[in-house]
Amino acid sequence: MTDLTSEDTFRLNVLLANKPLAIRIDESRMVVQGLSEQGESRIQLHPEGHPERYVRSVRELISGHILGSPGGYPVYLRRWTRMGQMRDESLEQLLLLGEPEAIVAAVCAPGLTDELARRAWWAMEDAENARRMLANPAIVTGNMGRILARYLVEFLPFETETEKMMASVRLVLQPGLIDAGDRLSLWRKSARKQAYLVGFLQALPDDLPQPLPARNDAGNHARNLWPLAQTGNPYAALLLRVHASPGQTFLGTLTTVLAKPPTQDVVQATFDLVRDYFSPLRPRGDPALPLEALVEEARDYARADRPEGLRACRDAAPDLAAEIAAMRLLSGLGYGVLRPVLRDSTAIGSLMRRKLRPVIDPLLERIDLLRGKSNAQGYGASETNRMPASGFDRAGQGPVAGDEG
Repeated sequence: MTDLTSEDTFRLNVLLANKPLAIRIDESRMVVQGLSEQGESRIQLHPEGHPERYVRSVRELISGHILGSPGGYPVYLRRWTRMGQMRDESLEQLLLLGEPEAIVAAVCAPGLTDELARRAWWAMEDAENARRMLANPAIVTGNMGRILARYLVEFLPFETETEKMMASVRLVLQPGLIDAGDRLSLWRKSARKQAYLVGFLQALPDDLPQPLPARNDAGNHARNLWPLAQTGNPYAALLLRVHASPGQTFLGTLTTVLAKPPTQDVVQATFDLVRDYFSPLRPRGDPALPLEALVEEARDYARADRPEGLRACRDAAPDLAAEIAAMRLLSGLGYGVLRPVLRDSTAIGSLMRRKLRPVIDPLLERIDLLRGKSNAQGYGASETNRMPASGFDRAGQGPVAGDEG
């Protein structure tokens, strides 16, 4: 351990004696800062010897004061990390250690309060920490919610990973975090960012901006479906949802995303949200089936006499049997659909989209059917949800010559 100068030792002990709310250490400038009810305090360190070892000694002094042992911090953190959560009474201590890992552990804790979130944000402003905290309902509804959302919106242009873009958009669209003007501005920016659109689809599937009109035949079908939906029939309720303006907007936005997805993360996230949207038709969740198997299963399912709700809906609206089959197929989307065409490929962009065409094109046909843009012939009782065989032949052969992966 490197000895601290007497001046630094004295000033650090004064800082700790004043019971700060949070501590942060700027190693590049060799500065220790403390947050208190009265404001911020600042200590300029005067290292003797190697700077990294000197900062380690500073942290050991702080850890010894807060936890009672200079070596206590690593032991405590390892145990808390393995548990996956911290006791609520430990969170304040984590924010006093001047350790980035400790702050991350605190912001991930379910017991984080709005006040502790304020302290954590002072200690470490970071987009990932903002996302972690906005996953906590207590923070979303507190004073920090809007502050964190504003930061993420302003930071979005600098994000380079589509997974983080999707998460940021989804989180800031939670109720009460941004106003209608900001939401519309973000929607307009999403015109060139499919990852943003996925965030909108995840957060606002039934309340997307700039809604499309309901299907032209929505009123005609509603007369037959509404009485069934009132009795809890999931097939009728989902058809009504899809035919209405919000459903058509959801499907239109979905088409935009699937027409040109930039990365595999975007495709997987899109499949997950589509499966969730149509989940009333598949309560058991992801079946992990390839598309060819889903097509066959959806065809057989739409023809079956059970469950009774399905038969009742089909009897009330026999011309919508193909749409029920399409919804059943979409309710089964998952990685099982992607596995045969992507295998171990890390392809993105146009190469990835070329590999995905045997999967995406048939899905877009089903979505067009639900949008009233496709003739149901070829999806009917005799050929429900027919798949182009050539697409699966190609997918089953693995990568095409010259393709990556």
